[in-house]
Amino acid sequence: MKATAKDLRFHSKELLGTVKRGEEVVITFRGRPCAKLVPYKEKDEEPIQNQLFGIWKDSDMVRDVDEYVRGLRKGRG
Repeated sequence: MKATAKDLRFHSKELLGTVKRGEEVVITFRGRPCAKLVPYKEKDEEPIQNQLFGIWKDSDMVRDVDEYVRGLRKGRG
């Protein structure tokens, strides 16, 4: 479904009802799409904990992130 920014301003309750039923609403401003209202979904999967990224991703120095960070912070205090 498409709606204008003016529709969003004056008919937000109806648009939220549409989204609640599972439909996506594209909001247009001056005839161009600028936002999308989509139904909110809870994450079912377990969050990935302590995953390294970037230059640390393939580093052999760090096997366990928690242990590594504790070692770095040990000297503080």
